Amino acid sequence: MHAWLLNPGWCCADPNGPMYHNGVYHMFYQYNPLGAVWGTGNLSWGHSVSRDLVNWDALDTALDPTAPFDYNGCWSGSATILPGGIPALLYTGRIQGDKEVQVQNVAFPKNPADPLLREWVKPAYNPVIPLPADVPGDNFRDPTTAWVGRDGLWRIAVAAKVGGPNGIASTLIYRSKDFRHWKRNALPLYTSRAAGMVECPDLFPVAEPGVEEGRLGYASGPASGAVRHVLKLSVMNTTQDYYAVGRYDDVADTFVPEVDVERNADDCRTWRRFDYGHVYASKSFFDSSKNRRVLWAWANESDSQDNDIARGWSGVQTVPRKVWLDQDGKQVRQWPIEEIETLRSKRVVGLLGAQVNAGGMNKIVGVGAQADVEAIFEIPSLEEAETFQPNWLLDPQKLCEENGASVPGRVGPFGLLVMASSNMQEHTAVFFRVFRHNHKYKVLMCTDLTRSTGRDNVYKPSYGGFVDIDIEQQGRSISLRTLIDHSVVESFGGGGRTCITARVYPEHAENKNSHVFVFNNGTGLVKVSKLEAWRLAMASVNVVHGG
Repeated sequence: MHAWLLNPGWCCADPNGPMYHNGVYHMFYQYNPLGAVWGTGNLSWGHSVSRDLVNWDALDTALDPTAPFDYNGCWSGSATILPGGIPALLYTGRIQGDKEVQVQNVAFPKNPADPLLREWVKPAYNPVIPLPADVPGDNFRDPTTAWVGRDGLWRIAVAAKVGGPNGIASTLIYRSKDFRHWKRNALPLYTSRAAGMVECPDLFPVAEPGVEEGRLGYASGPASGAVRHVLKLSVMNTTQDYYAVGRYDDVADTFVPEVDVERNADDCRTWRRFDYGHVYASKSFFDSSKNRRVLWAWANESDSQDNDIARGWSGVQTVPRKVWLDQDGKQVRQWPIEEIETLRSKRVVGLLGAQVNAGGMNKIVGVGAQADVEAIFEIPSLEEAETFQPNWLLDPQKLCEENGASVPGRVGPFGLLVMASSNMQEHTAVFFRVFRHNHKYKVLMCTDLTRSTGRDNVYKPSYGGFVDIDIEQQGRSISLRTLIDHSVVESFGGGGRTCITARVYPEHAENKNSHVFVFNNGTGLVKVSKLEAWRLAMASVNVVHGG
């Protein structure tokens, strides 16, 4: 499925400027055309196009470091559609002479009539935003997609650390009337003193629950009562993406998070996460053809650099996900875009047994290393659930590490074992545990990689996040959808309220003999009220050179 990003001989990273333009989806991404590992001065923008977000054509690079203002690399940025339908790319460049100095540049298509937008021109007047005097040289980057305020001015957000090496993590706002001359707003969009450097900001509107979405472009229009906004920030010292739902004031150009009591509005590291697994530097775009917000994220490798070189590539993008605001108004939900279902090649017979007893494991016949599995688990009784400790709220990943799939519990662990070898020496567990908490119940979701491979020098953590649902209101049931694509396992719990992506490297996969099971290591039985599974076909990829 992810094959379109696995061209031999290169490294890919952050999704830069996904966009939909004249019937074609474009994906720009960080790209080293000279090798499979990270490069600096040779960092370019890769460019792939698609009609359906599934099958892709890889084109020649869109941007290469050829000018004084990007001599040491064309780094992250975004795409914006200007009036008249002309796209523009905003990106960070590292200048010639001092590779630590970052500036913001713009590029336009050489031939706007070309449906594939294969060639791009960088005006000589770049950079359009020089390095501010109060920002260290290497802490000013990642301009967002632009939007227009009620005053008719363009706006972008840029990540920065203001006030020196120990300064404040800031998301700065710049305004422009012509997309060339930009002026910094007096107030930042948001600051987080405790977070260190943040990068790859993303601000977008979401419709209030029960309100028709309408045409919710990037962040256009007034922040009315029918629209709230999501701010996502990528934090360098944790390499995680965090988001908050809140209110964007398009006059002052400030964002105020609306967070639960256990979260800190001033410390973005306490916010919710798009994905509690192995992803970073996510980027969304508005798909006007289907009136939806679509999210991409980078899932880099977690084995060794030597393995990257041997494979000839490193890094993939996650499956594109539709994003919307949940009915509770506090969190977003994510789901694989509907086009992914076109890869479902064969629906298998399904589960051998409609319930899983304590300590049980039932095989899903007919699926293996490339599959789409949807299940609903029903717990007949929650009475035996273990008591939840308040300090567990702070670190769900640690809770999953201490209570892996092999650790028996009361209500859970139950879920799926994927990429499993015939002898079960290798497997990846995706599962839930349910705890009693303040006369209600707390649901924990984990992906346990500790037995995912017998290989050494592979990162094999346990990932975890809480699923914010009332499981009693849900009929004591919870859903799980897992997409399995060889080294990538993406899981969506509770209808997409909690997502976990993992990279796995089992030795047995070389023999193409992987299995999938439903398991239950709790003390009571678990019913499987729904189980659907499909083999997945490979998405097509073509490499197209020249014009």
